[in-house]
Amino acid sequence: MTAPATVQQKWRPPLALMVFVLVASVLVLPLLGVFFFRIYENQLVHQTEAELIAQSAALAAMVQREVRQAGIPLERLGSDVGAQPATIVDGARPVVPSLDLAAQDLRGPRPDAVPGPAPDPAFVAIGAAMAPVLLETQRATLAGFRLLDPNGVVIAGRGEAGLSLAHVDEVAEALRGTPRAALRLRVSSRPPPPLYSLSRGTGLRVFLAMPVIHEGRIAGVVYASRTPSNVFKHLYDERRKFIIAGLAIVLLSLLIGMAFHRTITRPVRALIARTKAIEAGDTSAMRPLSGHGTAEFAELSHSFLSMAESLKRRSDFIATFAAHVSHEMKSPLTSIQGAAELLRDDIGASPPMSADEQRRFLGMIIADTTRLSAIVQRLRELARAEAQPTGGMVTLAALLTDLRAAEPRLTIDISGETGLFLRISTENLRIVLAHLADNAACHGATRLDITARRADRTVILEVQDNGAGISPNNRARVFDSFFTTRRETGGTGMGLAIVRAMLTAHDGSIAVADSRTGTVFRLVLPISAAAGRAS
Repeated sequence: MTAPATVQQKWRPPLALMVFVLVASVLVLPLLGVFFFRIYENQLVHQTEAELIAQSAALAAMVQREVRQAGIPLERLGSDVGAQPATIVDGARPVVPSLDLAAQDLRGPRPDAVPGPAPDPAFVAIGAAMAPVLLETQRATLAGFRLLDPNGVVIAGRGEAGLSLAHVDEVAEALRGTPRAALRLRVSSRPPPPLYSLSRGTGLRVFLAMPVIHEGRIAGVVYASRTPSNVFKHLYDERRKFIIAGLAIVLLSLLIGMAFHRTITRPVRALIARTKAIEAGDTSAMRPLSGHGTAEFAELSHSFLSMAESLKRRSDFIATFAAHVSHEMKSPLTSIQGAAELLRDDIGASPPMSADEQRRFLGMIIADTTRLSAIVQRLRELARAEAQPTGGMVTLAALLTDLRAAEPRLTIDISGETGLFLRISTENLRIVLAHLADNAACHGATRLDITARRADRTVILEVQDNGAGISPNNRARVFDSFFTTRRETGGTGMGLAIVRAMLTAHDGSIAVADSRTGTVFRLVLPISAAAGRAS
């Protein structure tokens, strides 16, 4: 069985990042829409204020001309404001729109006019002269205009003639010589259309008080007002552009959906399909996915395939191992059965079987049962080796005395970096080295030398004996279960298989190294974390 194909390590967005981006995109779209409408309505308010400034400035210039032609004395004008650089009439600097829906500029409805002082007849005459101009301007611009005298009393305009608006904040500012705009709630006798009522602009009205200044004194105030244009009307007028914008949003939503499908949905479905194929026995499905999407799915896919490969190897091993076990046990069981049948048939036979023959058959039964017991014991040791806990740590120096006592047939020496802590328990390492020592003694060795050296985060142990050695043809099979060259003397072929299983469980390995005399096994074991601290 081949190892699972390696997944190319490249950057992929984490699943959490993809979910965050997709959710944030969905949330941002309506927020952008609200933000757009707010900015657009604010722009309409600015546009309305700018138009009122231009119209009021023109009317203020006309009123100033009427005051100059009427020859009204300065003492009959309003307060002395001096040079006002902020007024359009004196031309010092322009008046720019200043209202903002986002700021705290919104005020309540405009206060009602109240009775005031009787206006000067001269200003009443100017109001009468300006009334047709105000009316025509209102018809053309849909704005409301009122002309106030220096005391804030209405002298021209639709309604409220003879009443005072001097108490209104923006008018009071204008009577002191400063143009002032105000954004107020609209009061209407008719409700707006249902669609237009969704726009905040239909419930607002822009007011502007523009002072009329003649020779440094207040000659009157042009008080203008108008409701900003409705945002939906403007959207309809610009419908072509907004259709394009809508299509762009739809395209963005499709791209978000495709990204979600590409990075999450498709890998999940592919992995589910691959799982079902493997469950049905299709070994060709044990290959990396064509697309992993996010980093988590790439890791999940690789882990799943590695698990499937591991289970497949384990299943194959169990099948092969069962075949080996049945083969190894069949011969002694057949021999026992044959010998037992011969002894049974001899009962009452004439002539009876000789004592030597009976003793020979009974010896065969005992030898075969002894071999079966050894095989069963080795199987138990192999099962324990594969299930051994991988915790603990030990040094070679601490194990030398026990190893020499366990194998008196050999002279055992340990050299090199014997003080390094190996990441394996004392009992497990004793089992490994005891099997190697027993294997050496059974092949004629009288000496066993163990050398330790450090290699990065591992320790390499070279276990060398002076025995008969291993032939080149047998090197590739010495770790196979039940392979032995000592079957006649009771060998089970399980010792090195147990050693390999034990080392594999501890992230280690074992291999046969080249040697001129005897046999050399090279073991690799990881260093315990305590080894790094001790060094």
